[in-house]
Amino acid sequence: MDHPIIYKLVLLQEWQDFQKEDVYKGSALDQADGYMHCSTKDQIQGTLEKFFTGKTDVILLSIDTSKIKQHLKWEKSPRSGRIFPHLYGPLPLTAVIKEEKIA
Repeated sequence: MDHPIIYKLVLLQEWQDFQKEDVYKGSALDQADGYMHCSTKDQIQGTLEKFFTGKTDVILLSIDTSKIKQHLKWEKSPRSGRIFPHLYGPLPLTAVIKEEKIA
């Protein structure tokens, strides 16, 4: 699959820590699952509703996949059967091309 941009939803504190460290190793869920959960543009809303309901400090990161392609895999979710981008490795700050507060 060729998707130049994927998205990662993070909490504001995670984003602030990421900016200080220049690398993001994922949320507690990401670390427990062994990969970083990301989304395509049309998957953002579902991910937001499933994992961030009631949160008011959510940041949407736009990620340039050309900077992480060696660690990116497109895999089927066992729950939904949909294909999602999963990052097997840390996310470098240089791959983030945009951030915006969405909740």
